[in-house]
Amino acid sequence: MSLHKIYTFLLTADLAAAEAWYTKLFGRGPDNRPMDTLVQWEFFDQAGVGLSTDDEIASRGAMFLIVDDVAAERHRLQSLGIVLGDDIEGDYSTLAQVRDPDGNLITLATPPSPSYPPA
Repeated sequence: MSLHKIYTFLLTADLAAAEAWYTKLFGRGPDNRPMDTLVQWEFFDQAGVGLSTDDEIASRGAMFLIVDDVAAERHRLQSLGIVLGDDIEGDYSTLAQVRDPDGNLITLATPPSPSYPPA
């Protein structure tokens, strides 16, 4: 398999409401709208996130976002009305979680330290 790009897709009941919520979470609006039932954010050359009302494209899921500073993101998001749960001290990262309006689990985490063990 020669992968060029990977997208995480999450199912939403209300695309406009989800777009507004994720615009707050990501700090910017989506990059493209390939069809009426789908919006996408392009984050890196190889990765992006999509929201869709079409369950053929997306299913209820979870997203794990590695961020530099969970505390700073907590403060930024709280000012926008998105409240993260308490910090969770993991073996590799500090985590904080929130569910989007459709119940998808969003986890913010600091970069792993030490690195994850090899598979």
